[in-house]
Amino acid sequence: MTQAHILVVDDEPDIRDLVREILEDEGYRVSVAENGESARAAYARKVPDLVLLDIWMPDVDGITLLREWSSGGMQCPVVVMSGHGTVETAIEATRLGAHDFVQKPISLARLLAIVRRALETGHKGHKEPSSQFPAPSEPLGNSAVMQVLRAKAEQAAQHDLPALITGEPGSGRENLARFIHDRSGRAGEFVAMDPFELATDDCRAYLLGSHGGDEPLSGVFERARGGTLYIPELEALPATAVRIIQQVLESGHFVPDGGEKEELTCRLVAAAGADLLRHAKKDESLQQLYYRLNVLPLEVPPLRDRPEDVPELVRFYADWFPNHQGLPYRSFSVAAQNRLRNHTWPGNIRELRNLLQRLLVLGGEGEVSVSEVEEALRQSPAEEHAGADPHRPLFDLPLREAREQFEREYLIFKLREAGGSVGKLAEAVGMERTHLYRKLRSLGVDPKKAASGDL
Repeated sequence: MTQAHILVVDDEPDIRDLVREILEDEGYRVSVAENGESARAAYARKVPDLVLLDIWMPDVDGITLLREWSSGGMQCPVVVMSGHGTVETAIEATRLGAHDFVQKPISLARLLAIVRRALETGHKGHKEPSSQFPAPSEPLGNSAVMQVLRAKAEQAAQHDLPALITGEPGSGRENLARFIHDRSGRAGEFVAMDPFELATDDCRAYLLGSHGGDEPLSGVFERARGGTLYIPELEALPATAVRIIQQVLESGHFVPDGGEKEELTCRLVAAAGADLLRHAKKDESLQQLYYRLNVLPLEVPPLRDRPEDVPELVRFYADWFPNHQGLPYRSFSVAAQNRLRNHTWPGNIRELRNLLQRLLVLGGEGEVSVSEVEEALRQSPAEEHAGADPHRPLFDLPLREAREQFEREYLIFKLREAGGSVGKLAEAVGMERTHLYRKLRSLGVDPKKAASGDL
């Protein structure tokens, strides 16, 4: 019987040679790559049966390779290896379709067990990367406030009027918008605007489309025809986007560049933070758009205001990750669930989801204990300085200087958590990416230097 072929990718010669020797002793055929480029070339020549992939390499990092391979349809299982940045990289690798994650220094017994399991699973059991973070088909929770919210959303779904959903970042605003769309029975699709595209010079073409030239482009109003168009982060919309959306709503039609006038047939649902009105009072155009969209207002409560809903959310994600991402299933002890209920959840459902994913990726076996939850919460910035006052010196500064200093320290800390990725940082802090870039520049924060510890 032909032995499986394993490609080992690692820029450290000692680890690369050690892993090769161990695997060859087990009877596997092994080839090695010393960096990302050679791994890319080896994978292109002949797809192996399994890839052991280091994350941190000097040329092309492992996450980039994993993203390339998964976008083209992963043809073999990939096991990721990393010695630092383990929480964020493990979650990102899992999302992109990695079969498993191994921490350095490598436990050879664990490595061999993972290799055997990955080869047994093979391509048939390999999971496609998730295109979006998991969300239940309806807002979960039996608390009184969630029951009222679902009832209002059901009522809103029966009408074509614009709806405005307010709430904190990570609280489930987009999920509520999708719930309204699903319950509406509209024939068209649910289309979410991309904040990054809205901030580019091609904002007009992105919204309205362009039918001239050799490559016609459908705008989001056209793609959402007969369905629902979702506008996230209304308060952070660029002025150009505000003006165009306002014009479309006023006229009831839109005109693609080089095309003919088309009727607006999609229903608009927008989302914003609780301080939207404060932003709108400073911008007349945004204020007018706010009044046009705030026909059916809905407010999503923060998770800290409904702790009784936490166990239901825990059960949902504890089932979702094993079923859709191949993570091990683990139940949560009553004590662990009670500890989660008592957490303040500054990041709302997004924080809960990420915490549970971290526990499943990096945790042990069997039931999740309260001590594991405590340790995971201690790694959270919200808990790191509990009981202390690390920013006491800020109190001696003028308000503006204190705010800027705190923002700088906060963003540097979060950048290190995100591995220097501004995209991940934007999601973590709930801020539109273009505005975030401007904020980083104004504070003198270089993402690469921040991630490497040079700031």
